[in-house]
Amino acid sequence: MKLHRLLSLTCLTLAVTFAGFSGSASAQGANVLQVATDATFPPMEFTENGARTGFDIDMMNALAKAMGKTVQWTDIDFKGLIPGLIAHRFDVAISAIYITDERAKVVDFTDPYYAGGLVALVKTDSPIKALADLNGKKVSVQVGTKSVNFLRDNYPQVQRVEVEKNQEMFDLVGIGRADAAVTGKPAAYQLAKTRGGFRVISQQLTTEQYGIAVRKDEPELKAALNTALARIKADGTYAAIVHKWFGADAQ
Repeated sequence: MKLHRLLSLTCLTLAVTFAGFSGSASAQGANVLQVATDATFPPMEFTENGARTGFDIDMMNALAKAMGKTVQWTDIDFKGLIPGLIAHRFDVAISAIYITDERAKVVDFTDPYYAGGLVALVKTDSPIKALADLNGKKVSVQVGTKSVNFLRDNYPQVQRVEVEKNQEMFDLVGIGRADAAVTGKPAAYQLAKTRGGFRVISQQLTTEQYGIAVRKDEPELKAALNTALARIKADGTYAAIVHKWFGADAQ
């Protein structure tokens, strides 16, 4: 889940990786918004026929349009989003990033733009019926996401299998090397719907809010994004995007 996802403060040490990008991304053009995502998390962000698509992609493009800007996208692994943002490699990050107290210590977030949460995905014939059944089982999670620390703190008997990519996480369940995957609700239901052979435990592990990450030294950008979000909610654009990706019963 990209809906999903906790970076510990230790991830800041990764920022040195981006030292070569120390110049402000926005300096490349006042009308261009440099945006990073990990496009491996359908339906939030993914690639289809060589092009980025998904809920977050449409949302960010709509926000940029409302701001009179265009988006230049950068693809990066999820665990590198916040370090890259801090290092000025890009202006903002949108990738089903949960707003958490831990992350808010190092970056700012816009107003929430959608609600999600962590859920458990299992094979259709799995004996796991409830969240308590996860104890003692192997559960795959994506590195850098909230799933890792949540399971560590709340399900210490779970054997975590940490992987780099969402697809690896799901594939391990499919081939039986993991009993379940803990990820964001939108991605879990999307996989169960499109691939078959999987189901989602109905009880959520958590309820979360997604936000767009910005640097703490960019209050004007944060305010502009919030103004744009309010604008697209008022003119119906937001509702149309939600309906497109999540249907009539979505929030």
